[in-house]
Amino acid sequence: MSPSSSTGQRRRVILLGSTGSIGVQTLDVIRANPNRFEVVGLIAGSDRAGLDAQQAEFGGEAALGADAAVTMIESVEADVVVNGITGSVGLAPTLAAIDAGRTLALANKESLIAGGDLVMARAQPGQIVPVDSEHSAIAQCLRAGDHAEVRRLVLTASGGPFRGWSRQRMADVSPADALAHPTWDMGPMVTTNSATMVNKGLEVIEAHLLFDVPLERIDVTVHPQSIVHSMVEFIDGSTIVQASPPDMRLPLSLGLDWPHRIAEVGTPLDWTTASSWEFEPLDEEAFPAVALAKRVGRAGSTFPAVFNAANEQAVTAFHLGEIGFLDIIPTIERVLEQHEPGELTLETVLAAERWARRAADEAAGVNR
Repeated sequence: MSPSSSTGQRRRVILLGSTGSIGVQTLDVIRANPNRFEVVGLIAGSDRAGLDAQQAEFGGEAALGADAAVTMIESVEADVVVNGITGSVGLAPTLAAIDAGRTLALANKESLIAGGDLVMARAQPGQIVPVDSEHSAIAQCLRAGDHAEVRRLVLTASGGPFRGWSRQRMADVSPADALAHPTWDMGPMVTTNSATMVNKGLEVIEAHLLFDVPLERIDVTVHPQSIVHSMVEFIDGSTIVQASPPDMRLPLSLGLDWPHRIAEVGTPLDWTTASSWEFEPLDEEAFPAVALAKRVGRAGSTFPAVFNAANEQAVTAFHLGEIGFLDIIPTIERVLEQHEPGELTLETVLAAERWARRAADEAAGVNR
């Protein structure tokens, strides 16, 4: 049996997106540590049968849909909310969890990309615990020093299926090529974003917001083994790395009870066998998405929301055979050039995303 949480009581967990990949792996951690965590609420998107099976095993309240998530967060007492919802519908539950004073274990990328300063302004220090492996790694490394001692953050990228390719070589790649990720098993949108490096660009914006480090002091290095999940370089020349085999249950476990660790939640590296780790500079000519994301992050306001929504539309068009792989980033750029930002509120964020999706279809020559 695992030890109880630091308070001596089980932490009460509301899990959003319970039947998705993040949700299922979170429940793996909870199942293995029943004296440490208690499920008090489950929210799924549309999988009623899966939700019913989870409720039968773990108990707690259960409902479908993001609207129900906000109601549950406001009405059910919980210590931590794990937001594993996909898409911008996760933003309202994120704000509800922050306003309710819950610890927010955040896996919903859109909450920070679209919500940005709106989310961070309402969160208390330490209230948001990142669950993405890269940001969890940075949070762990940052415990080695003070904020003022940080020189730069370094996010690692696997390089995706086209690592080492020139832009010309990528001209004729197919959707199947883009989905052949060498390390991670993810959905088609995230996997394609890894192939274009848009995903890493989004993570740079997230890191800037989460850790209050200027964008010019956040770098990306290509690390195909995906063992080092990110690094923090300090002013004395030291670099602290977080390394572990690719397994989302480790960052999820930290999200459930940050900063306390759970025994045997992941498999450690085997130091008795020889291995090599490679690190390569990012080819920004072949993969311009990270530099574009930094410009978007500096612009702030609703630009990141537009960047994300336009990308999703362009990726969809690519998988439908309506545009080529190398048309994805130019489509996003055309949409960004047309955007007129407004005051940052939940309503303006959602309106900007709706506009961006229409504008991306127009920019790609798609008539939906």
